[in-house]
Amino acid sequence: MTVPAGPDPIVYASARGRWVLLATVLGSAIAFIDATVVTIALPNIADDLDATTADLQWTVNAYALTLAAFLLLGGSLGDRFGRRRIFLFGVVWFAAASLVCAIAPTVGLLIAARALQGVGGALLTPGSLAILQSTFTGTDRGRAIGAWSGLGGIAGAIAPFLGGWIVQVASWRWVFGINLPLAVVVVAVTMRHVPESADATASKRLDVAGTALGALGLAGLTYGFTAWTASGSPDAVVVGTLLLGVLALAAFVVVESRAAAPILPPALFRWRPFSGTNAATLLIYAAISGVFFFLVVTLQVVAGYSPLEAGLAPLPVTVLMLLLSPRAGALSTIIGPKLPMTIGPLVCAVGVVLLLGVTPDTPYLTHVLPGILVFGLGLSATVAPLTTTALAAAPDHLAGAASGVNNAVARVAGLLSIAVLPLAAGVGSSLTDPATLEPAYRIALLVCAGLLAGGAAVSLLTVPNRADAVRPPA
Repeated sequence: MTVPAGPDPIVYASARGRWVLLATVLGSAIAFIDATVVTIALPNIADDLDATTADLQWTVNAYALTLAAFLLLGGSLGDRFGRRRIFLFGVVWFAAASLVCAIAPTVGLLIAARALQGVGGALLTPGSLAILQSTFTGTDRGRAIGAWSGLGGIAGAIAPFLGGWIVQVASWRWVFGINLPLAVVVVAVTMRHVPESADATASKRLDVAGTALGALGLAGLTYGFTAWTASGSPDAVVVGTLLLGVLALAAFVVVESRAAAPILPPALFRWRPFSGTNAATLLIYAAISGVFFFLVVTLQVVAGYSPLEAGLAPLPVTVLMLLLSPRAGALSTIIGPKLPMTIGPLVCAVGVVLLLGVTPDTPYLTHVLPGILVFGLGLSATVAPLTTTALAAAPDHLAGAASGVNNAVARVAGLLSIAVLPLAAGVGSSLTDPATLEPAYRIALLVCAGLLAGGAAVSLLTVPNRADAVRPPA
């Protein structure tokens, strides 16, 4: 049971409905923009703070780790104590951590502040979708989620340009400053226009053991793979931390199956469309994170692009998503989610293969843009149906938990991708060495293409043909 949004239902096409959409889009955009601009700034951070490849990985992974580790808690807290309340708290936390990132004098403090950013992101990210799920009903809900996916492309379109420009003309430190005015707008709009909602039947008890074990498991795996990349061999520290991560995650599964109020309700995964959609999310988002991470860095280090040029390179992807995602979301409600969630990742895989030819002095129009366009078309067909299906495959009263699960799966995918891909590709500790990065880039992108094909196969086997078949039985 969900607490009513307000005395009157909110209509998507109304003024208040548009304000709610604005708050949720900008809220989720804060976390998205931050991840994008930080990737563009990595070479400059390395020069300014004398950072190693492991430092650069942790600059990305410290944020991704805490974000992924606490997303389930963020969704669960929203269901229990109010989705708007936890969303607002996360936005303020994220803005404060961004300020610390901007003034960090050492790479160690930067990494620590990035970890704090991740906690704030974990509180606000599930709330953005859970608010839409609980605020709108019927066809308005599908339109709102589709618009959320498409309008998120605006943030994606602005972030590479703005981030690259800031890095080139000012300093990497200023890329964190763009979070602050966005946070002010989100807080103001949310306070005035977004209704509160919660699961009235949810226990107020927190799953402390589950939260701790999940965070410990992800930390062990991430640190182990990152240390393996830096050292070049699986030494005692690497083996020990990887083993710790595996054992902690195994214990997490056991604890969640017995907990009175689990942050990850096991019943959700007994429904095949929910488990299948999240399995597809894991594979697809691992590939997306790997492609963008390696492409932006390789364009600068190998092809000699400026930070601004590298930041603008993926721009067509986000423009296509902005234009096409709402239509893809609407189409999936008519023809069912299986077809777009199967064909979309395969189109993405073709685009990734087209991007393999990045070499020194690679021209953008002939060697980069074609792959970017094909990749963007595939993502446009995939993201909105995938997100809508992940939320629709859970009961309404678990909107926060379902959003937290799907967001956590996507973030864990990106986290492990950035930790494991450099190791699998053989880049070692030479992320800024063109001779080493060029062949590693090709290996990494081939792995990403395989992950996308795997995501298509999972969707084909587990996602229903009809949209109404996604809903769990009453």
